[in-house]
Amino acid sequence: MKIIVTHMSPDWDAITSVWLLKKYLSGWQEAEVKFVPAGQRLKNYANDNKTQSDDPIEHFGDDEVIHVDTGLGPLDHHQTQDASVSAASLTWNYVLSEFKEANDKITAEHKESISRIVKVVVDIDHFKEVFWHDAASDIYEFSLLGILDGLKYEKPGRDSEYVIFGIACLNALVAEFENRIWAEKEISENGVKFTTRFGKGIGFETLNDTVLKLSQKMGYKIVLRKDPRKGYIRIKTIPDQIGDKGADLTPVYEKLKKMDPDATWFLHVSKKMLLNGTPKNPKMVPTRLTLHEIITVLETI
Repeated sequence: MKIIVTHMSPDWDAITSVWLLKKYLSGWQEAEVKFVPAGQRLKNYANDNKTQSDDPIEHFGDDEVIHVDTGLGPLDHHQTQDASVSAASLTWNYVLSEFKEANDKITAEHKESISRIVKVVVDIDHFKEVFWHDAASDIYEFSLLGILDGLKYEKPGRDSEYVIFGIACLNALVAEFENRIWAEKEISENGVKFTTRFGKGIGFETLNDTVLKLSQKMGYKIVLRKDPRKGYIRIKTIPDQIGDKGADLTPVYEKLKKMDPDATWFLHVSKKMLLNGTPKNPKMVPTRLTLHEIITVLETI
């Protein structure tokens, strides 16, 4: 039997370590997860006279056991004060360095996604969330860090459930980070930059819808995306705030309706979003206008 051991009430460092082993370590996908008091080893093996080794896998009869984030083994970081290291980073390095099969199957984008996730986990494990921007804001209660804490209040003592929840979240995060990395590349290499009286804008012909949100976070006032497969257009500008107002897209809406009256155009009530197609309404008719034709309209509003 393969057994992964971590501490009770597992935090994101422990859960991420378990996830990495079960997801990427060949033969460990179905490993049983057991929990011990923090700092301790699995009781059945605590008094074993096994010679210490740098190999995290310990053999006890027919069982193979890996301790993570507990037990003072190779994948427990509590014997170092290095704030750039945690159990998750040690586990990730172990998976990549020791098991060529896992390394070969991971694309560069996938590997970068996991590395960025692990970096966040390391920072959280060293309490660096106190340095996040506006760290006391309510928005962080919506983060996985806040949700896991809330889950422990709502369902105390259900360690296995915390791990199952965490693994589902981490699998989703990998997909989200891969999409973000793709969007970053689109913004850097393929974005068509333009200028409006409201500020800088950028347009894309891409399948990746994340470019809109990420471009706005990077300071672009108006962003648009044309779906090269379906022909749909999405245009967004920033919400109004004190000292920094987004554009009213009403003139753009009226101009585009005249240029292509057969297309379906929807102006959001906020006047900050103009849609010509959405997964929420597959009956909308895509525009025949090109990305550059629409950019020309945006440059003149």
